[in-house]
Amino acid sequence: MKKYRRRIADQILQRKLQGKGAVLIEGPKWCGKTTTAEQVAKSFLYMNDPKTIRQNLSMAEIDPKRLLQGETPRLIDEWQLAPKLWDMIRFEVDHRHDLGQFILTGSSVPPETEEIKHSGTGRISWLTMRTMSLYESGESTGEISLQELFAAPEKISGATSADIEQLAFFVCRGGWPQAIDMVGELALDQAIDYYDGVVHSDINRADNVNKNPERVKRLMRSFARMQGAQAPNSVIREDIDTNDDGTVNEETVGRYVNALKKIFVIEDMPAWNPNLRSKTAIRTSDTRYYTDPSIAAAALGLGPADLLADLNTFGLLYETLAVRDLRVYTGSLGGQVYHYRDKGGLECDAVIHLRNGTYGLIEIKLGGDRLIEEGVKTLQALAEKIDTDKMKAPSFLMVLTGIGDYAYRRQDGVYIVPITTLKN
Repeated sequence: MKKYRRRIADQILQRKLQGKGAVLIEGPKWCGKTTTAEQVAKSFLYMNDPKTIRQNLSMAEIDPKRLLQGETPRLIDEWQLAPKLWDMIRFEVDHRHDLGQFILTGSSVPPETEEIKHSGTGRISWLTMRTMSLYESGESTGEISLQELFAAPEKISGATSADIEQLAFFVCRGGWPQAIDMVGELALDQAIDYYDGVVHSDINRADNVNKNPERVKRLMRSFARMQGAQAPNSVIREDIDTNDDGTVNEETVGRYVNALKKIFVIEDMPAWNPNLRSKTAIRTSDTRYYTDPSIAAAALGLGPADLLADLNTFGLLYETLAVRDLRVYTGSLGGQVYHYRDKGGLECDAVIHLRNGTYGLIEIKLGGDRLIEEGVKTLQALAEKIDTDKMKAPSFLMVLTGIGDYAYRRQDGVYIVPITTLKN
């Protein structure tokens, strides 16, 4: 039996079960939602089990309450196949008067929600699960804690032996649990298989509409080139037309992008809107990201050697990896990751904002003295713009590097942290 690797979501799930009657775990297919839920569930209903799927769907229509019988917490895996279960779970939570009754998992948003009459507010808690961070996969030392940086320590210390070849491999392999213990091409194949599944099947599950696989490929390839950019659908359409034969209209791009969001392939980053000393106009468009960097690599047909030969593309896809890890770590702190960009051209890759109003500013750089200095200047320029009479000053400034031997605090107070030393 394969050993279970502990996930940051484990503790979040336990806490949520103690506070709500049910917890819904959402996230990409293959990211480990069901396996994580199985660690605490006492009984199980696998809605998509080929042996019982027909009778499960029939029972969901005839007597959904019967499907909920079993020792608690009861796992309802791929619940969205039978949306009627949602209201029955909410009803059972209300009438059982007990917490931690159900764990729901889903790798897509239900295409039809007419059958759902209640939001679940107050009864059902949401948990977003992502692919594995480098700390969860054992490839970050975890010597630098993101949470501890909010206390602005005078000194930090961490070291890593990971090199640029390993980082390129991490980007192309991704954080798919099944791939973590594999090596070489076999590990890389897992992301390619995921991408192929999205193109030929999974994207159609989002809205029950069959899509042209070649169009999906062109769109996903274009979207991969937009990582870290605030690109509207019109720009994606233009990129598709420039780089491929045939035309795709903007409405089609919008439908396909929304379908990819519904199956958690895409997770764009919202804009951060701080109080500034000047009247600088802030851009409010979301920033484009795949949920895992390996999806972008697979869409572009790139492997580790290709990234090493094209450092610009490597930097873009490394940014997607860094954003993934920051989202995993920040989620455990009850915070959110934002992006800042104003019309004057000042841009900050990531703003970690916690619910208590504290925040940290982060620039993501592949590595090297020149890029690090660029990142430091950007962070200092943004920190100077913030009106600290109206909001708190940033708790920390950090350049999150892909490569670099050590984590340390500079004399100007900026933290330099290799991603393979970071944890939540």
